[in-house]
Amino acid sequence: MAGGSQETGSLASLGRRSGATPPALLVLAAIGLALVALPLVGLALRTPWSRLGQILGSEAALTALRLSLVVSIAAAAIGLLVGFPLAWMLARSRFRGRTLVRGLVLLPLVMPPVVGGVALLTAFGRSGILGRPLYEAFGFQITFTTWAAILASTFVSFPLIVLVLEAGIRSINERLEQAAATMGASRWYVIRRVTLPMLGPQLVAGAVLAWARALGEFGATITFAGNLRGRTQTVPLAVFQFLQTDPEGAVALSLLLVAVALFVIVALRARFLSTS
Repeated sequence: MAGGSQETGSLASLGRRSGATPPALLVLAAIGLALVALPLVGLALRTPWSRLGQILGSEAALTALRLSLVVSIAAAAIGLLVGFPLAWMLARSRFRGRTLVRGLVLLPLVMPPVVGGVALLTAFGRSGILGRPLYEAFGFQITFTTWAAILASTFVSFPLIVLVLEAGIRSINERLEQAAATMGASRWYVIRRVTLPMLGPQLVAGAVLAWARALGEFGATITFAGNLRGRTQTVPLAVFQFLQTDPEGAVALSLLLVAVALFVIVALRARFLSTS
């Protein structure tokens, strides 16, 4: 009995020692944390708290905020519409070139946003592959419109939906879908009543992530849509303009975006982070 107790104590002690973080790693971790925290602390210290309500309630800020909400919500909705079929195809279909297709879909995540904006110009600009026929046939120009801001935000954000939904579709027990099919359910009925309900958390998480990414989009939007108040000037673009005329206003709007991003991370922590 005593020997067993000693052995158990030794194993527990060994577990504690093996689970402890080495001092060198603690130092590096502290540096990494400081790299992220110090700019945020600086942002909070430089925020003009006495003028915060005035800045966020100004016409320019409210207009940019309203447009950001319209653009980001539309981008998330469009992303769900096109992202779910792509995720389904990548998760369930077997075809030659699937790896290439997945790489193309996820490319906007690693592509510099300005490069994405230039690419959008070559496709949908007035002289672009699709933009020229649209302009010549209907006189419709996408660039420098709210639709251009929505398209730019969708381009950079919908791959997040594909990533989350593909993982979710792969985790579904296909036997449940097969059981519904054997009972006479059509393919579309199975997707609507079996697959989509099981994908509910992933659909919400993907949409929220895409919405947050679209809310913070800057490079592709300013390159493809421009920076026109009331039409294409979202909050990140307003921050850029405020930085040149009212630095305190830029800090206040930046703090707003940081608060939104932090809220999204905290809201989704249970799904993407394992906490004890």
